[in-house]
Amino acid sequence: MSETETACGFAAIIGAPNAGKSTLINQLTGTKVSIVSRKVQTTRARIRAIAIEGACQIILVDTPGIFAPRRKLDEAMVSAAWGGAGDADAVMLIVDARMGLTDEVEGIIAGIEKAGIKPALLLNKIDLMPREKLMEISASFNARYPFTATFMISALDGSGVKDLAKWLSGQLPKGPWLYPEDQVADFPMRQLAAEITREQIYDRLHEELPYSSTVETELWEEKRDGSVRIQQIIYVERDSQKAIVLGKGGQQIKELGRLAREEMQRLMERPVHLFLFVKVRENWTNDPERLRAMGLDI
Repeated sequence: MSETETACGFAAIIGAPNAGKSTLINQLTGTKVSIVSRKVQTTRARIRAIAIEGACQIILVDTPGIFAPRRKLDEAMVSAAWGGAGDADAVMLIVDARMGLTDEVEGIIAGIEKAGIKPALLLNKIDLMPREKLMEISASFNARYPFTATFMISALDGSGVKDLAKWLSGQLPKGPWLYPEDQVADFPMRQLAAEITREQIYDRLHEELPYSSTVETELWEEKRDGSVRIQQIIYVERDSQKAIVLGKGGQQIKELGRLAREEMQRLMERPVHLFLFVKVRENWTNDPERLRAMGLDI
């Protein structure tokens, strides 16, 4: 393909926590590049994933959910979300269609108005609601704000996502691709490995351990046999949280390590030797150094 035939650009997805942004990113790319959890606010930094639609390379920006910030971590996450939208060639507002026009979504639309952004509207989770209500919900949103287009999708099962991808490919500027055809994300594998471990922590400890944990890949060592040795630190804020992660006799962290290692091996298609350690770092959610290490701007 010549550069005159190809298109490439950035498409940002914004929305309230748990609206389905990360699930949609994974659906568009056809692989896992973003953490998905039952817990809200699991995406912390802008993660760029790469989808191909015909001759167009769509660089997707998975932003953190927009919510009322309380800590420096929260403030940095919300700033990252708006930054991702402001830098993009196309913007999508994704909402949980079942919830309708909530106060939280109303606040985001007010921010969109203030910023002068003209996004498309994605009514997500249509597989979980009666179809007859969708037109009514769509009308209420479009009466509130003049969205450039409206799509009814299920990020989970893929309904409507192909039509969305085709629309996106027509919104982006003509030009050469910025990444190789087989690349699905532009963040380092060591960061993806940390996200995988963090996802397992959220899935297994979602009741006992709220948002006071983060994971950093401290060591990445390529071995001669093609395997990789990965050493990660799980940071928590209190000793009581460390005890939860470790579990009785260290059983919890062993299980976390097993599940994370299996997922890494599946995605990397190579043997992984994973070593997990837990450290207490009080008030890390307000520590600018830690937040910058996570890719968040202060």
